[in-house]
Amino acid sequence: MADQQISDASARGKLAHDGVRLAVIVGALGVVFGDIGTSPIYTIQTVFNPADPHPMPVSEDNVFGVVSLIFWSVMIIVTITYVLLAMRVHNDGEGGIMALITLLRRWKAKQGRKAAATLAALGVFGAALFFGDSMITPAISVLSAVEGLKVVEPELERFVVPITAVIIVGLFLVQRRGSGVVGRFFGPVMILWFTVIGVAGIVGIASHPEILKALSPTYAFGFLFGHFDIAFFALAAVVLAVTGAEALYADMGHFGRPAIARGWLFLVFPACVLSYMGQGALILDDPANVSGPFFLLVPEWARWPMVVLATAATVIASQAVITGAYSVASQAAQLGYLPRLRIAHTSESTIGQIYVPWINWMLMISVLTLVFAFQTSAALAFAFGMAVTGTITITTALFLFIARLRFGAPAWAIGLGCVVLLGVDLLFLAANMTKLLHGAWLPLLIGLTAFTVMTTWQRGRAIVTKARRDAEGSLQAFVEELHEQRPTRVPGCAVFLNRGKETAPLALRANVEHNHVLHERVVIVSIETEPVPRVPLDRRVQVDELGYADDGIVHVSARFGYMEAPDVPAALALLDPVQTEGALDLDQARYFLSKIELQRGPQRTMAGWRKRLFVATSYITADAAEHFGLPRERTVIMGAHIDV
Repeated sequence: MADQQISDASARGKLAHDGVRLAVIVGALGVVFGDIGTSPIYTIQTVFNPADPHPMPVSEDNVFGVVSLIFWSVMIIVTITYVLLAMRVHNDGEGGIMALITLLRRWKAKQGRKAAATLAALGVFGAALFFGDSMITPAISVLSAVEGLKVVEPELERFVVPITAVIIVGLFLVQRRGSGVVGRFFGPVMILWFTVIGVAGIVGIASHPEILKALSPTYAFGFLFGHFDIAFFALAAVVLAVTGAEALYADMGHFGRPAIARGWLFLVFPACVLSYMGQGALILDDPANVSGPFFLLVPEWARWPMVVLATAATVIASQAVITGAYSVASQAAQLGYLPRLRIAHTSESTIGQIYVPWINWMLMISVLTLVFAFQTSAALAFAFGMAVTGTITITTALFLFIARLRFGAPAWAIGLGCVVLLGVDLLFLAANMTKLLHGAWLPLLIGLTAFTVMTTWQRGRAIVTKARRDAEGSLQAFVEELHEQRPTRVPGCAVFLNRGKETAPLALRANVEHNHVLHERVVIVSIETEPVPRVPLDRRVQVDELGYADDGIVHVSARFGYMEAPDVPAALALLDPVQTEGALDLDQARYFLSKIELQRGPQRTMAGWRKRLFVATSYITADAAEHFGLPRERTVIMGAHIDV
């Protein structure tokens, strides 16, 4: 009887564990695979687009070659590079290009290698390209889905752009509510999506089963090297099949590698391949089907429902990439590449769900501009490919470098990776360069602009930090002066936020020098952003008495991960009264901030235009009191000027 109870309990535990695992996989399907899962809508149609500056003739050999190229491109870039290899390299469970940059910065600090610094800068450019991806993905995804109206009712073509604009405006307006409210529905919708496109693909394959021969790599190699004059240019559109590959890696911290790998291998990858195969078979049956093979793959009675389902799937894909832009911007700010931005956490249970207003409205304006400027998904495809290939190529290069120098991968394996993986990426990148005058310049312009802003802010921030350090002077020397001067002590607790322990806060200096008073309890807090996603509570705070155990002045280092919101009062609540030379009355404590007004100075620290850019960028900095979780009614701001 006891054995039976143990067996039943074990079975219940296994079922619960399996249920949790299944829930994670379903959640990953709803967030991670939206972008890459909607690529079948427009990839093959773009390859054979007659308006392409290098048009692809519709023939049996070309169809087999294109479908085979798509299959093996997805296999090499997504399955091998990302799922099997890159996702094994992470920063405390977090993936994506910002995690790779963090690993490189950490390695550079220990080794001091110039190569690491160069690759880290390259990684920043890859992150900058991701912002271009975040602008283009919602535009091309929603446009391609709504364009299904042209297939169902050709006279509805004039409504495609207005309907797309309305959907996009609605999408960005609901971002402030967070994705948690609708997130639970994303997974089931995407499961339905992949099931439908897979079944539709099977139906198409049944009409022309010879298309399955395209699974052989001989067709891809034969097409690429036997018809290089047209196949090379086709790669610029074939790469659309791997859009969203970076999302698999970037979202690894939320769902884990096993859930993403299983979702990809057992549902997403097979469904997408079946859809591509079915579309190829449909074109073989009738070359006229090249005008809209994805929607023509379903029966006429199902095309209206398919347009609705495709629109829902592309909205989910857009949601995922918008959320990714929030995360990249937040991490970039934590690492010092962007100003401190106002971030709203939209979920009490899920730390990764954030909303960044400034990024949201910038993206909305950019996406609407792209929709009205390009009008069709085919026109946007030329721009989309460059953003995708740029980010993928940089991610592969960073991964191979880290795999060799940090994890000791054998030289022959890295050499093979450079030849095969990086070689494929560079071939796609070269093909997209041929579209430079036809729209591919757009993501490069966006990337270069974002890269310039990010590197300028990093450089300007270093200059301001040095100037501020000189103005503040040594904290230890200032404490010694206080013991000599013995200013009047007033009741209460004063918390001064500072950048470190080496210098004295400007607000503290001003309070003593101008008001000639010092609070009974003085806590100097410096925020340290560690190169990890989250810091455990037992490592959150560290106290330094600054040489005196009875003067009521202490320094507190509060550590946060780059994915955490720095909540200063919550961190101070963790302090032991013994450490702080007495209990702190945090309910009545006053918080002092040193606000720096930046202005261009005569020093030759940066080019004049970069100084202007740095000062202009500083205006989007979030309110410090809100950013650090300070009670506004008990926060005092004291200003100072610093020349850049």
